[in-house]
Amino acid sequence: MTNIKNRKFIALDISGKNYLSWVLDVKLHLSAKKLRHTIDEDNAASNEERATTLIFLRHHIDDVLKYEYITVENSLELWQNLNDRFEHLKAVILPKALNDWSQLRFQDFKTVSEYNSTLFKIVS
Repeated sequence: MTNIKNRKFIALDISGKNYLSWVLDVKLHLSAKKLRHTIDEDNAASNEERATTLIFLRHHIDDVLKYEYITVENSLELWQNLNDRFEHLKAVILPKALNDWSQLRFQDFKTVSEYNSTLFKIVS
């Protein structure tokens, strides 16, 4: 119980700007805890597993999102609601990253570190 305030990774922001990395982090952590199946459709998870996953998900989302989905009592339902809300970001972020990548030129930067910083932002 002492670690309840410590998050394993950055919580999902209300804007969804970190949704893609958040999804990957959640899937990896749930896999490590052998709870990944609880967010898959038609799963046979026990009530304890669902509750543990729901606690984990709620602990790793923004407080505003937490209050918005306060009545959701099923981890799969919460996962799908968040997915429906933020999944469209893939269609927005990927084209922008591809455009930024095609426009990236080394000569536009004063230092190598500025270039590297921009490069890593595009890649992430």
